[in-house]
Amino acid sequence: MSLFEALRLALRRLSVNKLRTALTALGVIIGVAAVVALLGVGDGARTQLTQGVASLGTNLVSVQAGAATTGGVRGAAGTATTLTTDDATAIGGLPGVSAFAPEVSTNALVVRGQSNTTTTVTGTTAAESQVRGYTLQVGTFMSSLLEYDRKLPVAVLGPTTVTDLGLTPASAVGSSVKINGIPFTVIGVTQPKGGGGINPDDYVLVPLTTAADRLVAGGTLRSVSLSVSDPSVTTFVSAEITALLRQRHGIAGTAQDDFSIVSQDQLLAVADQQASIISNFLIGIAAIALLIGGIGIANTMLVAVRERTREIGTRKAIGARQRDLRLQFLVEAVLVTIGGAIVGAVIGAIATSLVGRAINVSAHASLTGVGIAVAAARRGGHPGRLLAGPAGRPARPGRGPPARMTSSQQGEKRPCPSHP
Repeated sequence: MSLFEALRLALRRLSVNKLRTALTALGVIIGVAAVVALLGVGDGARTQLTQGVASLGTNLVSVQAGAATTGGVRGAAGTATTLTTDDATAIGGLPGVSAFAPEVSTNALVVRGQSNTTTTVTGTTAAESQVRGYTLQVGTFMSSLLEYDRKLPVAVLGPTTVTDLGLTPASAVGSSVKINGIPFTVIGVTQPKGGGGINPDDYVLVPLTTAADRLVAGGTLRSVSLSVSDPSVTTFVSAEITALLRQRHGIAGTAQDDFSIVSQDQLLAVADQQASIISNFLIGIAAIALLIGGIGIANTMLVAVRERTREIGTRKAIGARQRDLRLQFLVEAVLVTIGGAIVGAVIGAIATSLVGRAINVSAHASLTGVGIAVAAARRGGHPGRLLAGPAGRPARPGRGPPARMTSSQQGEKRPCPSHP
């Protein structure tokens, strides 16, 4: 029997039992749709995480003060008084450092009229725009000559902070806001960066000297952010910073550092690793759905073989070979598997977009994801194709429905064996 003939017979047989065919393919449809959707959403989430880390700055390296311990409880990084402006100046003079910005920060209540918000207020210098990659929508950024040296009460707002205060970027510039009750004049609004996790657009930037005098007690820094000239020198610069600060802080031998260094590459690696773990976990769940779909096909094919013993016997009686019978059932299993995979891929592509919108992730189905899902569906359908083998074996005695007598046989009277 030719493959074309087997295909024609398989299509005819599947069309006879449309409901059974649809239910058989349902497991594959759900599994493939889940794989496509999860791969698409996972790739979108990974891309968004990467963009969020990249938006923190250009070739960013952050040096944070150590953690203070109070009552036996260790605080967060940056809570100890171990970094000074002199440390920041020394770090800025190292080879490979293109720009540096000392930082102090605190959470503060920002009020504008009847609106208010609690956000992070960071005191820094004019170099912060280069280090963190800030660009302005309107207004100007801080100037070391006018704001840093004169300790003027001016502020640059993030776009989320502007919205929370009921302002627009245009109306914000020139307005006055109160930070912990102290009036500040808004001189600029930055462009939004977006991203997942902690909102990177919710902040207030003020001059370092103004923050030290009016908002944050003490003359120490929480961190020093710097931009390296090239990503390839990040490791070298980090080592140089470690050696410099250990020398300046008098840390000798194997004593623990009173500071920590975090690079953008480390953040990207951690973000990508977390996204991969979550994505692989979800794909594993989808793979189980595909396996269940394959088992469903196997069960249906086995039942079909048992129900069609009359057809199998008739075809063998008129000369059908064992491989012809196996081919017919094999083609039926393949059609159900591939058909379910195609429908599942379409549903998965639609679900990817819907799920992405629901969780605010830019997600779309990729050809790679569709290819992996369809290939997995083919493998998932193997149990059904393997169990098509019994089609080539004759029914054992006592199995299958009993043969029914024709009308001529029913009307024929057979002599009793005891009365010839």
